[in-house]
Amino acid sequence: MFESVGWGEILIIVVAGLFILGPERLPEAAAWLAKSVRKVRDFATGAKTQLREEMGPEFDQLRKPLEDLRGLRNFDPKRVVTQHLFDGDPDPLGLKDVNGTNGANGANGAAKPNGYPATAAQPEPLKPGERPPVDPDAT
Repeated sequence: MFESVGWGEILIIVVAGLFILGPERLPEAAAWLAKSVRKVRDFATGAKTQLREEMGPEFDQLRKPLEDLRGLRNFDPKRVVTQHLFDGDPDPLGLKDVNGTNGANGANGAAKPNGYPATAAQPEPLKPGERPPVDPDAT
């Protein structure tokens, strides 16, 4: 209900209440507001509990379509198309791991940045003081 109200708006309301009601009546008004909100919340919870008791299992059947409609409030076309076409796979083409890391340094056939599969055997790095092997064909 108050999802779009930010801290700035709340601060403005408090300052306006301070000017309108004055500092002596503001704590009483805040206590009254808190008590009223608590009562409304208790009434809503009681009505929901009473409705659930009277309807029994039919209450859950009634709530299911309402929850589905609530899910449409967060409608994202990209997510819907991805879910429909690729069965919910967020990365169907495997493009998130194109650098070849794949969590295991290029294992499982991950692609390198140039698009070619990573090679299985990587040479070991040279130890301190060790020289690279000499290629006899190099001139």
